[in-house]
Parts: sequence; structure tokens; C-alpha cells
Amino acid sequence: MRVAVLSPVAWRTPPRHYGPWEQVAWNIASGVAALGVDVTLYATGDSLSPGKLEYIIEKGYEEDRSADAKVAECMHISYLIERAGEYDLIHNNFDFMPLAWSRLIDTPMVTTIHGFSSPRIIPVYKRYNDRVHYVSISNSDRSNELEYIATVYNGIDQSQFTFREDHGDYLLFFGRIHHDKGAYEAVQIARLAGKKLLIAGIVQDEHYFREKVEPFIDGDRVVYLGSAEPTQRDELLGCALALLHPINFEEPFGLSVAEAMFCGTPVIAFNRGSMPELISHGETGFLAGSVEEAAGFVEHVKEVPRRKCRERAMANFSLEKMAAGYLDVYRRILE
Repeated sequence: MRVAVLSPVAWRTPPRHYGPWEQVAWNIASGVAALGVDVTLYATGDSLSPGKLEYIIEKGYEEDRSADAKVAECMHISYLIERAGEYDLIHNNFDFMPLAWSRLIDTPMVTTIHGFSSPRIIPVYKRYNDRVHYVSISNSDRSNELEYIATVYNGIDQSQFTFREDHGDYLLFFGRIHHDKGAYEAVQIARLAGKKLLIAGIVQDEHYFREKVEPFIDGDRVVYLGSAEPTQRDELLGCALALLHPINFEEPFGLSVAEAMFCGTPVIAFNRGSMPELISHGETGFLAGSVEEAAGFVEHVKEVPRRKCRERAMANFSLEKMAAGYLDVYRRILE
């Protein structure tokens, strides 16, 4: 079975620090390659690959600001489409743009929908309902206007995350600094709970950071660490008392939530989007409806068995489970 895995080209695949779609594309490619699939990864030229690597863009446009994002994306997608006949199947992890080419090729396309940036993009997906096979990454992130072949949860390489029974006494916010992710709410939760908060992630919204987050950063009770490298991410997640995930949007999955649980770290999240699918309330973390309720759960996180967090992550969000799910999707499409 020859499969072309199409990754975005904003960042390297896998990313050096930030790049969630690139990370999932890498996990998919390496996971199905381990099951015997002949994988060709279409990504940036500085990317790694578990199989063959094809590229036309040398570096991600977020890492090489001299590049035009739209030009890079167009060249990248069309480069694969021109070679579509070399593959049995194309696995698109690059949002809706590749769909426009799907009727021009004979090779079937499966598209993992990593979330809807806006309801306005759904008509594009709807137009290709009869041609492209859609996979959702959680049951909560499905549109009733689309047809799906499966839900496959994102899979994590557990070897990158160390299980720790021993931990520190700090709370952690790990994600992009943006209103959607709730960095401000995390600060307020930590203050109400009387706990130190570490913040790690790229600043995606400068105005939000300056107005809502930076005024509270004092280097003592609230510490901003910037973007975390993979080894630092493992330590930060694993040594935290709990991960705070007070999202302000219907998040389709939440990689950091699963990664924290692989480390054995419970998660306190707002009860939105896919969070009830990731977190077992009272067993691997807590689902809150407000800042005040979340702060109240902080005193109970030590009651959560950290090994149970790891076990739930292994059972539901492992790389192997995800790869098996996609291999089943591939076989169903090709048969």
C-alpha cells in the first residue's frame, strides 16, 4: 500500500517546538509506516520522514519569513497532486485547500479534519462530500453537514513522555498565548488557588499577551518560559501538579491534554469541545464550568491517581491505536 501523507508547511515536520498539525502528520506517517505502509511524506525540505520525503519548499514559512505563505502552500499541494498517480491513497492533513484538486485526480483522498477555523469553511468540505473521505479527531468536532468515514483520536508517541509519580507543586499552562486557549483564565485560576503558574507557549496574539497576561508575569508566582523544546516539554508536563486548560472555544482535541496524561499529570479543563472525551472527570482530571470552579478543583488533584492518567492515555491516545485506526480507514477506502 503506497500512501502519500500531506503535511502543512508552516513549520518543519515534526516541529522543533510549535506546529500541532505538523506533529500529528508526523505521528500518522510514522505510525502507519511501522505497520508496513509504504509512506511518502510531503513536507518541508528540512523535515524528517519515516519513509521517503518529497518537498518543494525548503523551510516552513513561519521559520523563513522571506517566503510567501500562500505561494508556498500552493506549490506544496500542487507538487503532490501532479504525482498523485504514484500512490494508492493520499492522506491530507492540510485543511481544506487540497480538496479543490480531488476531482482532478483518480487517487482517493482521505482528509483528517483538525478542526474548523470558522463555520465559513464548511461549504468547501460539503462540496466534496461525495469525493473525499473525512476523518474527525473527536466526536464533538463533527459537522452535521458532512459525511465521515471514522473518528480517529490523535495518537501520541508515549516514548517522548516520561511517567512521573513524583511531581512539583506548580500549575502549568502549556499552549499558544491566545484568548481561545485561556492563558488569562489560567492565571486567575492559579491566583485563586494560591499556586505558582508556569506558562509555556508561543505568543500568537501580541495584543492579548500584553493586555491580559504580561501584567501578571512577575518571575515568581507567574513565570513565562517562552516556547518549550520537546525535552523541556516532557519535564514541564511531567513535574506539574496539574495542567490548566481553560479553553474559550470548542477545541477539537487538545494535544497537550493527552501529553500531560501520558506523563501521569491530571488536567483541569473547561468543559468544552472534546474535553469530556479526553478527560474522565474525577479520575484523570476535572471538567470545570468557570474559573472559580476550576480553582476549587486544584486542591483535589493530588487525589487523582497519576498512573490512571497514564493508563487512560495509553488506552485511548497511543500512536499505535491511532495508526491501527487509520490503517483500517485506508483498507476500507481501497476495498
